[in-house]
Amino acid sequence: MKIALDAMGGDTAPETTVAGGVRAARELPVEVVLVGQRDAIERSLASYPKRPKNLSIVHAPEVIGMDESPVASIRKKRDSSINVGLGLLKEKTVDAFVSAGNTGAVMSASMLLVGLLSGIERPGIAILLPGVKGDTLLIDVGANIDPRPIHLLQYALMGEAYARCVLGTSRPTVGLLNVGAEESKGTDFMKETYGLLEGSGVNFVGNVEGHDIFTGEYSVIVCDGFAGNVALKTAESLAHAIKALLRRSIAMSPITRLGAWLARDAFLQLRKELDYAEHGGAPLLGVDGISIIAHGASSAKAIKNAVRVAYESVRHELNKNMVDAIQLHSQHVKSM
Repeated sequence: MKIALDAMGGDTAPETTVAGGVRAARELPVEVVLVGQRDAIERSLASYPKRPKNLSIVHAPEVIGMDESPVASIRKKRDSSINVGLGLLKEKTVDAFVSAGNTGAVMSASMLLVGLLSGIERPGIAILLPGVKGDTLLIDVGANIDPRPIHLLQYALMGEAYARCVLGTSRPTVGLLNVGAEESKGTDFMKETYGLLEGSGVNFVGNVEGHDIFTGEYSVIVCDGFAGNVALKTAESLAHAIKALLRRSIAMSPITRLGAWLARDAFLQLRKELDYAEHGGAPLLGVDGISIIAHGASSAKAIKNAVRVAYESVRHELNKNMVDAIQLHSQHVKSM
């Protein structure tokens, strides 16, 4: 299995992305293809005298900056690492593509160059969030801020397939993020979406609220990209705030420092559960190929885990399972 990694994507590329690519090549049963400016990649690889044999380079002379216009940049910079990497995916030279670069550019190029799966109208970015009773897949977190109800229905079908085939959840539950649990709550858009989900054939459990996101009681929660992105950024901010508040509280006195030392294993476990690097990347579901979007501030560990997400998605035939789910839903609707 070959996975293309955008070596030029991320706040500290290519050093961090190359480091993550080396870790992925050493720890995962994949060939990592580093896509980007060859000279810059080679300089970063010079720190690793024993370069993994399952690591290769594909030259891409141009780089799309994090602050560039997504659509304009992918059209202007046709030889960028994002375009070249997704071109390899389109040609099926590689099995998946991973980037911590410009999210809008990765999303736009994925749609324009690779295309969408049969039956899918809009892709959705899915993120795995930690919860009290388990992880929850939240979709969409920014790909489509003005969707139609049919798009949220497709998010539910794709999210359910991801939870089932990649995460191993036998019968995933699906909730709709709303302002109240009652069926009558929300705008006309939400009520129409509720009706579509109720008749979709997925294990739809109804409306859920913001405080339900981290309970871990729901396998998949669907929402529009605006609400999802706000929820994601709030979660990231809260995680940083919790860490800062804990450090401040621990430093208050010798007794609190002693208590922290005694509870250090619990604190380490909490930090691990709140660390986005553990999950690595967010799959762009609905694209006719595995495209993984990683955080711009990703560490080498996060990049490695983003490659792992790509590997697991390919290994479990995610796209085939999502297409099957869409087709099964169509048959379900026709039989009603």
